[in-house]
Amino acid sequence: MILHLSWLLLSFLFACSLMAGIIDTIAGGGGLITVPALLAVGIPPGLVLGTNKLQACFGSGTAATRLMQYSHTPFKDIWIGSLYCLIGASLGTFAVLLLQDDFLQKLLPLLLAAILLYSIASSRMSAADQPARLSKNTTMLIFGLVLGFYDGFFGPGTGSFWVVALVFFLGYNLQKATIHAKVYNFTSNIVALIWFIVGGHVIYSIGLLMALGQFIGAHIGAKLIMQQGAKLIKPLFIAMVSIMLLIVILKTY
Repeated sequence: MILHLSWLLLSFLFACSLMAGIIDTIAGGGGLITVPALLAVGIPPGLVLGTNKLQACFGSGTAATRLMQYSHTPFKDIWIGSLYCLIGASLGTFAVLLLQDDFLQKLLPLLLAAILLYSIASSRMSAADQPARLSKNTTMLIFGLVLGFYDGFFGPGTGSFWVVALVFFLGYNLQKATIHAKVYNFTSNIVALIWFIVGGHVIYSIGLLMALGQFIGAHIGAKLIMQQGAKLIKPLFIAMVSIMLLIVILKTY
């Protein structure tokens, strides 16, 4: 497939993945850039999602690693959530082979609208931690399984759902929630990628080219998060959720 794309189109895909890496690290929603880009250059839809997942894993993995290093987040703080994400995503990936996603596709705009309203109105999405509403183990059990399943089964908006869940139920500040959300999102991404690879739905040459852009973009985004914190994350988060909501509404209804 790469032999049929000009250097101009390859450069376009690299630039899109670079921008997506920055945006996705800070606010989520990088797939809003990369999936349309892959479709625009003529890659068959059946290969787009797998190829996109390959390059996205490099972005989310790099962002998760760098953010944990910058913030000195210990592994003991994220391992239980990652484990539940792994289980949930595995179940979701199996389920997508058996079930239709029409219900989730129609439910998604309502979930995104709720997140948008909460993000705009809530004072909890700030630079300071707030009192938790649930214990960490309970929160990780519920949302690790549910959002892991959702990402394996359907996917759009998973990172945004994680951020809001961590802010609302555990009282995390916005920067901390973004860091943890990236780790959990990476875990479920890896599970989905494995199944795309098994099914032969990945174009490795293009996916790895875009992975380089994601890698660079994630480094840039991680530095911006640690330097700017909530004052950068919140407006970009609201903007990306708004764009995602608009796209999903137009596509679904």
